[in-house]
This record gives sequence, structure tokens and C-alpha cells, in this order.
Amino acid sequence: MHDLVVLYEHPEWQKPLFEALDARGVDYVAYDLKQAVFGGADLPPARVVFNQASPSAYTRGNTRAVPLCLALLEALEFDQARVINGAPAFRFELSKAAQARALDRMGVPSPKTLAFNDVDALRARADEIGFPAILKPNQGGSGARMFKVESVDEVETLLGDAATEDLWAPDHVMLLQEYLPHDSERRGVVRMEFVGGELLYAMKVFSGGGFNLCPSEVCNPVDGVEGACALPEPGGAPTFEPFPEVPAEAVAVGRAICAAAKLDVAGIEYLETDDGRRMFYDINANSNLRRPIGLALGFDPFERVVDYLQSEISAAA
Repeated sequence: MHDLVVLYEHPEWQKPLFEALDARGVDYVAYDLKQAVFGGADLPPARVVFNQASPSAYTRGNTRAVPLCLALLEALEFDQARVINGAPAFRFELSKAAQARALDRMGVPSPKTLAFNDVDALRARADEIGFPAILKPNQGGSGARMFKVESVDEVETLLGDAATEDLWAPDHVMLLQEYLPHDSERRGVVRMEFVGGELLYAMKVFSGGGFNLCPSEVCNPVDGVEGACALPEPGGAPTFEPFPEVPAEAVAVGRAICAAAKLDVAGIEYLETDDGRRMFYDINANSNLRRPIGLALGFDPFERVVDYLQSEISAAA
């Protein structure tokens, strides 16, 4: 019985965490979801299981890692294992439609959203969103396969074009979402990182006009050189700045989202529109921390995650 198992699919994203665990002497096992097998008689592999799988696995050719991860999480929780970011959290992350509905029911300001699997069905209700709008996959991650569209005809062209017909993958559900005009260069968006349901840090992200805002240094290096992301931004990499003055009201909303969605570790993003609205638009359970942001605020964020994991291990012992 190990103390910890980390479920992962992207080895480069996990290196800083593994290094911090090694330095602390934590007894852990790294479980690669790309090539995995488990049976109904298997015991929980550790006192604590930390799910770090990402919905964006399909963009790297690792589509099968996601459904196996969900099946494993459900099996472990049936055995009453302590799972961080377990099956309910992972199912929530896998559906942007579920996220949009939850935010609406919570009364959290967020973009209007329609989920659809047929363009003709969408055509009958697209005026509820209006144009321009954002077209995105229900199972997202890393800004994958997102487009700003000007009409339903453009949506139909994108989804029917041979060059982009795989936009329906992996779950064959797409979203049409309200476009939120905002100053991406001067105001940016705000990403708040939560660990154990409490704010770890907040940062501002300036997109450069793209959709991939992944904070991992692997994808977007500090020195601005080209990263190793499977989805590089043609318009240039985003930049990141510490945001210690994040409003308490925004933190409270983020904390409430974590509690409602059973997110132990999460990255929650909002933006301020040109007309002054604070709109929450993205929720991430696999939270890639950015070490330079934490260091600028006086701590190593991966050390804080290890602190949290060790506290969970002690509670489960």
C-alpha cells in the first residue's frame, strides 16, 4: 500500500509535481493512463489517489486515457478510496455544457451557451446566443478547436469541411457560446488556482488573441520561446502576471464553484467585459500551476500542493 498514486496522461506537465514529491520523500506511484489495465478485484493502489488527467488528452492522440480514467475513478470510489478530483469532478470537467448549466443554476454570471449535435437543430435556436459567437467542443482543454464565428452558416461550413470535420471529436457534442467582448491585451483574463478548495494564487493572462491559455511552462515557457504544446497559438504565446489584488467577491465565487462541483484542485477563469461585467467562463480540474507566479508571490505552488497531499495522506492513514 503506497501513500499516493498520481493518475496522469501528460508526463511533461507532471514533472514539477513529481520533483516536489521526490524532494519531500513521499511514497508515491505515477500511473500512466495511456497504457493501463485494472480489474474488479484490484485493491485501491494507495491511501490517496490524485487525478491529474486532462480532457485535452485527445488533442495529443491519447483519447483512450480519458474514459479509462473515469472508469478507474468510479471503481476506486466504489471501494471508498480517497480520490482527489474524483469521478464527479472529472465528469464535470469533461462537459462544458454541464459547467454552463451549473453556473447558470448557481446564479454565477457566465456566457449564454447552447449544446448541440446537429446544425439544423442549432439553427432554430441560434438567435438565443447571437453573433459573433464562440464555437467550441463540449470536451475541451487547452483552447482546443475553438473558433469565433459570425453565423450558423459558418458553423455548418466548419463542421462539414473535410479539413475540420474532426471538430466533433471526441464526444460529438459542440457548444455555441456567447462572445464576450473584452480587452485581451490590456485587461486580460484572470485565472484563480484553488487547492483544497482555497485560493492558492491568482494571475492575469494576456492571450495575444488566441484561445490556448495553458499556464504550464512546458506549453508556454517563461522566456517566450516556442513551447512543446500540441496546440501552439499562431498569434503568439500568452503572457502571465501575478494578480495579488484579485477581488474577494471573485474568490468567493470560485470557492463556491469548487464546493458545488467537488473540485479539490481547480483553475477557474473569469474576464471583465467591455461593459463592466465580471463573467466566469472556464473551469479546469487538471490545474497546471505556473511556478514563477507562485515564486513572485513568495512561495513554490508545487510545495503547497505537496503540503495538501500529505495532509490528505495523514487523514487517510
